[in-house]
Amino acid sequence: MSITDAEKDPFDAIVDAPFDSALSERYLVYALSTITARSLPDLRDGLKPVHRRLLWAMRSLKLDPGSAFKKSARVVGDVIGKYHPHGDVAVYDAMVRLAQDFTLRYPLVEGQGNFGNVDGDNAAAYRYTECRLTRTAMSLMAGLDEGTVDFIPTYNGEEEEPEIFPGLFPNLLANGAAGIAVGMATSIPSHNVAEIIDAAELVLFNRDVTHTELMQVFHGPDFATGGVVVDSPASISNAYETGRGSFRVRGRFHAAEAATEEDREAGIERSKGGGWQLVISEIPYQVAKGKLIEQIAAAINDKKLPILEDVRDESDEQIRIVLIPKSRNVDPELLKESLYKLTDMETRFSLNLNVLDATRTPLVMGLKELLEHWLVSQIDILQRRTRHRLDKIASRLELVEGYIIAFLNLDRVIAIIRAEDEPKPMLMAEFALTDRQAEAILNMRLRSLRKLEEMELRREKDELEAEREELQKLLDSPARQRTRLKRDLAAMRAEYAPDTAIGRRRTTIAEASPVVEFSMDAMIEKEPVTVVLSKKGWIRAARGHVDLGKDGCGDFKYKEGDEAAFAVHCQTTDKLLLACDDGRFFTLGADKLPSARGFGEPVRNTLDIDSTANVVAVVVHHKDRQLLLASTLGKGFAAVTDELLAETRKGRQVVNLKDSARLLVVRQIASAHDHVAVVGDNRKLVVFALDEVPVMSRGQGVTLQRYRDGGLADATTFTLAVGLSWTMGGDTGRVRTEGEIHMWKVARGAAGRMPPTGFPKDNKF
Repeated sequence: MSITDAEKDPFDAIVDAPFDSALSERYLVYALSTITARSLPDLRDGLKPVHRRLLWAMRSLKLDPGSAFKKSARVVGDVIGKYHPHGDVAVYDAMVRLAQDFTLRYPLVEGQGNFGNVDGDNAAAYRYTECRLTRTAMSLMAGLDEGTVDFIPTYNGEEEEPEIFPGLFPNLLANGAAGIAVGMATSIPSHNVAEIIDAAELVLFNRDVTHTELMQVFHGPDFATGGVVVDSPASISNAYETGRGSFRVRGRFHAAEAATEEDREAGIERSKGGGWQLVISEIPYQVAKGKLIEQIAAAINDKKLPILEDVRDESDEQIRIVLIPKSRNVDPELLKESLYKLTDMETRFSLNLNVLDATRTPLVMGLKELLEHWLVSQIDILQRRTRHRLDKIASRLELVEGYIIAFLNLDRVIAIIRAEDEPKPMLMAEFALTDRQAEAILNMRLRSLRKLEEMELRREKDELEAEREELQKLLDSPARQRTRLKRDLAAMRAEYAPDTAIGRRRTTIAEASPVVEFSMDAMIEKEPVTVVLSKKGWIRAARGHVDLGKDGCGDFKYKEGDEAAFAVHCQTTDKLLLACDDGRFFTLGADKLPSARGFGEPVRNTLDIDSTANVVAVVVHHKDRQLLLASTLGKGFAAVTDELLAETRKGRQVVNLKDSARLLVVRQIASAHDHVAVVGDNRKLVVFALDEVPVMSRGQGVTLQRYRDGGLADATTFTLAVGLSWTMGGDTGRVRTEGEIHMWKVARGAAGRMPPTGFPKDNKF
């Protein structure tokens, strides 16, 4: 009894092989398939297989620009049934992309119905939409019937499809491409056809052309949605030279209804009352308008854009997003810079010129190398077209010469046809005709035989022979081929010239000019406040600059047992420096302080101030100002306020103190001051030049005054020519100035001498 196939043991088919090698072999096949037949475009026509098969199927359905639209479902069905055995959703999505004028710079499919929009909405289902080819797609496929490319069997062997498209339209750079394969990817932006052709002509006639010369005519990306590329020319040039890089793309602000050209270009529309609004007219490529508006609205709600009041979408066919500032005093450039930082009004588009060459090998090419390969392929297509035409001419000449013989011997030809049962061999023998010539004569109608005219036939023969001679010269001469290609490129450029609607450059290449420096601090609305800190460490901020009175602390209420310690006028945009007697400095934003309607909040809730430390000064930070810092030991130095700012709540240790020493003096140094006055607990005064005090970011400092007993009581800076001033006692608040101070002026570190008559008894300036 024989064992049938159904009864065979399935384990007999198991191959004994290492698992890792079997896995790697199979994964390699998958990887190569993904790279060469799915994800990377061919540099010759810039298409991936799915796009090429879509256009080929539409051409087969005769969906040219002059024909009626057909349902997208019909096209998708033909593609997946005949050429592309993949999912219908993937194929339809690919076709939708070819039809979107905000995705492709030069759309290859003309859609009718809902094919999605720039808001980010998806296209309708393929049973609802219709499509046909565009003129650009026809240009890309021109010459398919002229023997220019090879045809390969489809996946099931029932049909044929072109290996590539032979058209002269430079689709790879014109429409760009994006794809992720296995272990590699491609990302190519769209470009302007006129610039591509200009660069190609430079390469065509000068193999030694430099990359710099190419970049003089090839300026960079030209996105379907416009916008502005703000990278430097050097950065853009380097990206195209290496084939790798990225571009910063910004949306465009433009107000078509603005009164002045300057406002129009800046996107500012002004109202009669002095107010204004900002208008966005273009958004970066591949950014959904709806998502961008959501980002702006979220930034407003999250207080990240407090200088912006509202955002409105007033778009129709043209994008128009209106931004309403909170105040007419807002800097428009600051608002723009804020949008660039916080939203997708500025994005980055990567460049990776990774393509398949004529041998289906993936390569990352620079601009010049890519153009060279493309031109070689176009020369090859020109040669194949020429050979194909020469074959057609030879075939036609053979028939024309047969017709001439028939015309010259018409009566004899007719007699043979009438008399012979098999006239073909007789005709071939008597008139030395070829099989094709004899067959053509026999297949002609009698009426056609009667209408044969020798002059007409000889004219056609002469024309064909002249054309054959010219084509042969073209085939034999590389110089003629380049000249012919240049002529064809010039015709293509005229169709996509910069002064045409489709050829006009949409994206501006302009390096970003210096703008208002962005920071989140700049987002704070500027308004005056009065900051108050009590002795027990309760802090608050009152709106406006409150009158602080003679005592400098104002009329504020405090908790029982508490009283005023410090009060300063500042703006909500200011930073406050809090100096503690342990030498640490802390930073507070004036906009983050509690309201003065209550008693405020303990400052230690916000800052990690040591429980044994006391605040000795509250100073409003001003850029590049200096403070005089001095400890009870009589040591001190000058510090720049910028270096005192602390990033965290733990503060910054600035003054290093030993033993029981404490930081006592924190005074702002005016730009006109040139001397320092120091007084000790022993009531001795010393004056010396300010330049003897070092500027430090941290340390103990140098000795300002020497003591036998006690320590430093106070220190200040002043202008020697004006004199040393101090506050008189009592409620008058009078200030006395001593002009004759030279007798106290000594070198830094001296013991000093008793102060002038009338100096305060508390030894404070």
